[in-house]
Amino acid sequence: MRSGKRDLSPAQLMMLTIGDVIKQLIEAHEQGKDIDLNKAKTRTAAKYGLSAQPRLVDIIAAVPPQYRKVLVPKLKAKPIRTASGIAVVAVMCKPHRCPHISFTGNICVYCPGGPDSDFEYSTQSYTGYEPTSMRAIRARYDPYLQTRHRIEQVRYSERSLTKCIGITIETRPDYCMKRHLSDMLTYGCTRLEIGVQSVYEDVARDTNRGHTVKAVCESFHLAKDSGFKVVAHMMPDLPNVGLERDIEQFIEFFENPAFRPDGLKLYPTLVIRGTGLYELWKSGRYKSYSPSDLIELVARILALVPPWTRVYRCRDVRTREVGIQEIHHRVRPYQVELVRRDYVANGGWETFLSYEDPDQDILIGLLRLRKCSEETFRFELVGGVSIVRELHVYGSVVPVSSRDPTKFQHQGFGMLLMEEAERIAREEHGSGKIAVISGNSGTHARGYYSGLARVGSFSHCSLYMCICASPKILAGLFCQQTVRVFSSTVLSKPYWFVNHLEILLKCRF
Repeated sequence: MRSGKRDLSPAQLMMLTIGDVIKQLIEAHEQGKDIDLNKAKTRTAAKYGLSAQPRLVDIIAAVPPQYRKVLVPKLKAKPIRTASGIAVVAVMCKPHRCPHISFTGNICVYCPGGPDSDFEYSTQSYTGYEPTSMRAIRARYDPYLQTRHRIEQVRYSERSLTKCIGITIETRPDYCMKRHLSDMLTYGCTRLEIGVQSVYEDVARDTNRGHTVKAVCESFHLAKDSGFKVVAHMMPDLPNVGLERDIEQFIEFFENPAFRPDGLKLYPTLVIRGTGLYELWKSGRYKSYSPSDLIELVARILALVPPWTRVYRCRDVRTREVGIQEIHHRVRPYQVELVRRDYVANGGWETFLSYEDPDQDILIGLLRLRKCSEETFRFELVGGVSIVRELHVYGSVVPVSSRDPTKFQHQGFGMLLMEEAERIAREEHGSGKIAVISGNSGTHARGYYSGLARVGSFSHCSLYMCICASPKILAGLFCQQTVRVFSSTVLSKPYWFVNHLEILLKCRF
């Protein structure tokens, strides 16, 4: 057999590898077992003496027709995206120089991108070789083309109608002040990803961040008082920090009420050619952690994560989501219960409600309710108002107005969470109004919440406000596409909706 393998070309060996992988997938399916595809590809490639694994697209193309219906969904790229109940479309802005260069004299020491970088035609913070960056370059950074092409890809892989239900904007703390937040609300943004990187003032100064830690705390406070979900970007292994100091900053980050984000993205520091950090590394003034130290650090950070914080990219919200295929089949409906967690953050009273299976640590859905601070600047939230900053039921995407008994979306968990939020707002917050920040789904959001009103879910609240997108939404703002605007609408109950819209694009959001 070995001599036979030596007589085969690499292409023929790759074909044998693909056939073997598909055979393992079919056997696992017929036996009702799960299989780790990455391990199967690695093991099989080694068996045939290949240094590279077979590509996923080649495996999908070789699946026998009679097995395509059952195997292709298991082979979809990045199923983790839709397992959370949403399909993410990333849009990159065109390269610009950072505005803080005018007073710091340079960009952040670790930043590889921008028009003046070694990578030239790349967005700030990116090299241009990331999949999202390459799609943006191919579209010449036209936001409409980026969105349309990506939506077309999603539609090819999903049978459901696709709707844009929210926009996330990545920005800096000094660009999260009142003026910026109001603008982002009009764009239909519901979640902010804020580049914090470090909670140490000296590190922010030494890395040319161009903002203070006080600006970080202020941006978190203002953003949450406006209803946004706040995701922080943190960068361990920066210069002049060290392992123990890195751990201490994450303890501070999760325990200090001035921080306490809703989500976290970890970006361990990379040394990339053309950056200021690269010059420090070449001269021996910076040395990064060893792989074992970095693994230990990330493990200790994850052990600190509170239940209400979602770590993007894993006990946090992410690894407990019911949509993850490995845990979906373990849920028993009679073991699911409502869990409540209260905490103080950024000047307000936060309540994190969730339906979960506590014994197995599986999350079905969550709701973030906030009693805003007295300093809130949004007129909709002044006085006796509580705001729902997030309502999400996890599980693979289910088409709007559809039911799938094997999935958890559209099974009533959202309504139950809203009922409990309304009770807390009325009885404990003393609020006479409840607000919900909603994205760009326009009439769908209005129909969902007005439907709750008709069944009496908010019978004790005198006013309901939905802070939605305005005509300045992404496509309309940049591309002047056609938009249909729904003016403020008075329903049978006194519920008020602000600036609803539906976007009419070729890709049919």
